[in-house]
Amino acid sequence: MITDALAEQIEASARHFRLVQAIVRLDQTRFAVKYRLVIRPDLWVQIYRNIQNDTVGLALIYQGRRLYGRDCEADRWHRHPAEYPERHDFSAEGAQPTTIEDFLLEVGQVLVKHGLI
Repeated sequence: MITDALAEQIEASARHFRLVQAIVRLDQTRFAVKYRLVIRPDLWVQIYRNIQNDTVGLALIYQGRRLYGRDCEADRWHRHPAEYPERHDFSAEGAQPTTIEDFLLEVGQVLVKHGLI
């Protein structure tokens, strides 16, 4: 299955970050994977990747709401800034392509800034 390699990549990336306490594969199909990287019960990173339609969704979730995120749809990236997570930031910085490792580094910065770690 094509997504097996993608799942392995996500899990390997997550294992490099001490803040990730558990790696939970929520779903895997032929074309998509969805993960929850648990930091604590009320705080996690959700990762969604669909290789068929080239969609990426990366979100830091706190108490059931997005605190920060980066998404890619149709090869166009945008950011949901921590100050206004409901907004779409298509600025030069917000539109930068992001790896899982880079996103997790950003998550660490957001968590420190918000006093969550």
